[in-house]
Amino acid sequence: MNPSKRHLRFSLIFLFCLFGLFIFVIKLISIQVFKSSYLSTLAEKQHNYFVELEPKRGGIYDRRLRPLAVNVAAYSLYAKPRQMTATMKKMAVEELNETLGLDKGYLENRFSRNKYFVWIARKLSFPVAEKIKALKIDGLDFIKESQRYYPDQSLAAHLIGFAGMDNKGLEGLELKYDHYLQGEYGLSQIIRDAHNRELLIERGFIPPKNGFDLVLTIDETIQYIAERALQEGFEKHHAQGAMIIVIDPKTGEILALANRPTFDLSTFSASSTESRRNRAVVDMYEPGSVFKIVTAAAALEENKVKESDPFFCEYGEYKVGGHILHDHTKHGVLTFQQVIELSSNIGTTKIAQFLGAATVYKYAKLFRFGSPTGINLLGEVRGVLKDPRQWSKTSISAVPIGQEVTVTALQLVCAIAAIANDGVYMQPLVVKYIRDQEGQVIKEFTPQVLAKVISPETAKRLRQILKGAVDNGTGKMAKIEEASVGGKTGTAQKVVNGQYSHDKFYASFIGFAPAENSKIAVVVVVDEPHPSYYGGTVAAPIFRKVTEDVLKYLATNQAPKNIITLNNRSSQ
Repeated sequence: MNPSKRHLRFSLIFLFCLFGLFIFVIKLISIQVFKSSYLSTLAEKQHNYFVELEPKRGGIYDRRLRPLAVNVAAYSLYAKPRQMTATMKKMAVEELNETLGLDKGYLENRFSRNKYFVWIARKLSFPVAEKIKALKIDGLDFIKESQRYYPDQSLAAHLIGFAGMDNKGLEGLELKYDHYLQGEYGLSQIIRDAHNRELLIERGFIPPKNGFDLVLTIDETIQYIAERALQEGFEKHHAQGAMIIVIDPKTGEILALANRPTFDLSTFSASSTESRRNRAVVDMYEPGSVFKIVTAAAALEENKVKESDPFFCEYGEYKVGGHILHDHTKHGVLTFQQVIELSSNIGTTKIAQFLGAATVYKYAKLFRFGSPTGINLLGEVRGVLKDPRQWSKTSISAVPIGQEVTVTALQLVCAIAAIANDGVYMQPLVVKYIRDQEGQVIKEFTPQVLAKVISPETAKRLRQILKGAVDNGTGKMAKIEEASVGGKTGTAQKVVNGQYSHDKFYASFIGFAPAENSKIAVVVVVDEPHPSYYGGTVAAPIFRKVTEDVLKYLATNQAPKNIITLNNRSSQ
């Protein structure tokens, strides 16, 4: 071979190698200098990943530590599409469509994603998870989580509320106290090899902090008693809605609170907004004759009348400011006590005229009408109580008998409880205390006096009058054999399109028992009952059933925690 040609070939090869080396050096510099951060991050993602560790959500318990809301194990299915072949994905779509009933389009979309982690289905039961595991499809795996479980289904639904898929509170106490119940997530860092297989090595671990428990003032058995009677009355009278609250007048602790219609906490997503509304706290309405307790309390406390003082009730028709006021029964002369017992609108109006608008308003405010009670629940409304400067010429005949004023069922039960408690108005409570997972109390809600509305002597006199309303007056259907009962009926026309309806009413009853040493105070309100619509015939019988059963229960069950159980926890 010609030496010159050989030299040329050698030079070309040398230059080619030199050029290749130059390219490699440039590439190496690019990788080391310009792309090092990106590639390090990519390698970190490929070989390390973080797993959030779910805390245990705190439970909700009744006053005897019976569970109302707890967390149970659940299994959430995820896929690793980036590691799956087309055949594996197709098999997964077919099998999961059949096993879980998931739409094929949804599944195909999930498996088409170029990701290492994609949720397929959350919070599956153990049997379903085992069935999927038996399919042995590579690329599918489970994360053990937990989900909210409500053992009593719809019992106390409007109080408890519910938590969503991620164990975050969405309504009721679950939402109000979510920051206590939820806890704090932990974190674990897992290392994978070059084949994306998990190694039994953890670089970092932050344990989750479990949530705190809520212990309520509610008694599960009393709640069941109240809901059972309310449901029966709701169905019997074909009502649009109904409310009941049972309270301890001495402490303000709510022992039961229920509404109708209701819903199942375990399937809350299928329920309507109407059925989930906590009517007892968020609905306001004109109360009707139950509001006469304010006028009666004012007259006695101001020493303006005695029980035997006579009032002429005009035989059922009385003109006030151009408006004719009627009684449901024509009366002549009634004593002050009889005016309240027989619920005379005219007699009550004459008492209010004697007292004056300012005095009636003063005691309505003392009973906290037009003001929130401060209960530890979301959404409480204050109702409407107009200042006397805004009253019309007819307001003196309307406000004292429960018109031109709006209230909540909660305000009514607190007012009657104050009369039962010697005139002392207690703040209503629904949470007793919050405790940690070891049972240590971290926050306690103690009974609080909000006001001394009337004197003990006035309260005693008024209790006797209200006892007479049950024994001799409009509340006879609230009477029970085992104990004396005091109470007041109410039948209020609903306001529809700015006018009082003649066929839509609220029937209500407020009362306490035993009359002289009350263990409970109760309000019952039924919305649009028919064909009967009087408080004495619709609401009073519900009160009687609840009071009878609750007093028997309280007399025989002052036992240690967790002794009482329900054979049937359904609230029907």
